[in-house]
Formats: sequence, C-alpha cells, structure tokens
Amino acid sequence: MHELGLMTSVMDAAVEAARDAGATRLLGVKVSIGEATEAVEDALMFAFEALAESDPFTQGATMDLTMIRPRSMCLECGHEFEHDLYNRFCPKCDSFATELLAGRELQIDSIEVDLPEH
Repeated sequence: MHELGLMTSVMDAAVEAARDAGATRLLGVKVSIGEATEAVEDALMFAFEALAESDPFTQGATMDLTMIRPRSMCLECGHEFEHDLYNRFCPKCDSFATELLAGRELQIDSIEVDLPEH
C-alpha cells in the first residue's frame, strides 16, 4: 500500500512546517493528489488518520483531500483534455502522442495549526 508512504511524507512535511512556525499542534492539512498516482482515496484518508492519531502533536488533525483528474495535451493537434487513467487518446484527432500535464501531483496546499498566545 503506497498510500501509507505518501501520507507519511505528507505528515512529515506538515509537522516540520508546523514546528518551524512555532505551532503547538497541527490541526489540519489540505492536500492535492493526482489520480494518475493510482492512490486510493479511502486508503489515503485511513493512512492519514492512523498517522495523526499516533502523535499528540497531530492527534485529531484532519485532511482535506482533492483528487486531481489526469489532463493531457495532444502532441499532434495541441488539444488539451481530461481523461481516465487508461485512455489517453486525443478525443479530437485520435492520436496517442500525448503528454500528461496534470494528474501525478502530490502537494500540500496549506496547513492549519494552533499557535501559542504571545
């Protein structure tokens, strides 16, 4: 299950950013992941929740997950189009000469933290 590895990386980066900002707790993470990573949304959520519960700093943290559909550009006619994981033929000219533009992302869009009162 590579979802656990993906979420471990997300959690490590979010915790590091939260601690660097002087946070007392990580409350939430907003993440975008491309469908072409073939990660399963439910497994991602399960892995995040399991990791969050294992550390008092992250306990109760939530994840807002956005799955990004694959999008390609036809190298023959220049048409950009969304598609599923397996059908990358250009719907305009039926060429298979396409370049994936979106769908393999893994990015943290934002984090929500508790900061100490000054």
